Amino acid sequence: MKPTVTSPCVNVCQMDAASGWCRGCGRSLSEIAGWGGAPETRQRHILDQLPERRVELHRHGLWLGPWPHTEEQDR
Repeated sequence: MKPTVTSPCVNVCQMDAASGWCRGCGRSLSEIAGWGGAPETRQRHILDQLPERRVELHRHGLWLGPWPHTEEQDR
């Protein structure tokens, strides 16, 4: 059985025209469209890029998705 990587989709699908990234998950349209058929290595590569994209979208007031929870927030 092929291991599956959970999609980062949060059902907030709104594309930012300037960056080309979804304001809810941070992926591009081609990354979203190809997610289901992409190899796990490609999916993980996309996931690795999302934290930086979230920060960039947030910096411009465009991030609509949930902010990742960190242990620092518990302190």
